[in-house]
Amino acid sequence: MLLLLAEYLQDFYKGFAVFQYITLRAILAVLTALVLSLWLGPWMINKLRELQIGQSVRTDGPQSHLSKSGTPTMGGALILSAITISTLLWADLTNRYVLITLAVTLLFGAIGWVDDYRKVIEKSSRGLPSRWKYFWQSVFGLAAAFVLFYTSNNAAETSLILPFLKDFSLPLGIGFIVLTYLVIVGTSNAVNLTDGLDGLAILPTVLVAGALGIFAYVSGHISFAQYLFMPYIPGSGELVVFCAAMVGAGLGFLWFNTYPAQVFMGDVGSLALGAALGTIAVIVRQEIVLFIMGGVFVMETLSVMIQVASFKLRGKRVFRMAPIHHHFELKGWPEPRVIVRFWIITVILVLVGLSTLKLR
Repeated sequence: MLLLLAEYLQDFYKGFAVFQYITLRAILAVLTALVLSLWLGPWMINKLRELQIGQSVRTDGPQSHLSKSGTPTMGGALILSAITISTLLWADLTNRYVLITLAVTLLFGAIGWVDDYRKVIEKSSRGLPSRWKYFWQSVFGLAAAFVLFYTSNNAAETSLILPFLKDFSLPLGIGFIVLTYLVIVGTSNAVNLTDGLDGLAILPTVLVAGALGIFAYVSGHISFAQYLFMPYIPGSGELVVFCAAMVGAGLGFLWFNTYPAQVFMGDVGSLALGAALGTIAVIVRQEIVLFIMGGVFVMETLSVMIQVASFKLRGKRVFRMAPIHHHFELKGWPEPRVIVRFWIITVILVLVGLSTLKLR
């Protein structure tokens, strides 16, 4: 929106041409989303309290969590508001990648909103039935996959790229739709499963979003892409602004979500943020790197899958409780220790993912 205004004002003063630089707009997007989150956060938390929109806590979980019952939830609406406003202000709204990513984020956020709403009204931890949640995730995930596939302009946009290998590029054809669906829906649910402790999900999301922003910048810049043996995806560089908005909104939310949390993001935030990460990774052709950098999300998801499979096949549990962050809590780890150690793991994995830019 402001980019269009700057383009118009260029006719009167050439200095407005500086807003054509993606890096400047990314910085402004971070700051805008951060300020919006910090400014609107107290008002939203108070409003959630007034409406008695509080978290329902599972009685079979760690006993320390019982004191969290009633803490305002659906704070993910704050994150999505900051991301949306910042993106609309600073991104190129004619860019299809920005529009697709924003649409996926908001649609998955809508699924989470319905889920959270039902939890709050029914005072239950169940919310939207799983079959309906997965149905709508599948509808929106497949819709994004089809749009990306049928609007692609070259083979690089639908080919599988392997990290650490500079000459490997496997055209996926229609398989691109399947992979895109799995990445978007899988990442959405993985972040959702991780969101169980104060600040546990949001900082890894911020770190991964920031790293994906770097990949987006490289893949959208023909010289950098060629130099680093990355696929050149015209227009993907604009996603840097969206990633920056995610970083700013996430850090602003962490201000209120850090232990002990004043507000929880709820499914409205976790489902949307996970879907956004998956969509960006698909666009910049870094699905496997996302798998590496989001290792904490993967670990949380695998722990649930292993727990369920083991109980159904053997009648025994592998972990004291799944997702795995609860396992460590029940082993006696204080909640802040679990959170910070998972953050440290994410920092390491993000650095490993970023190393694939050069190690090819």
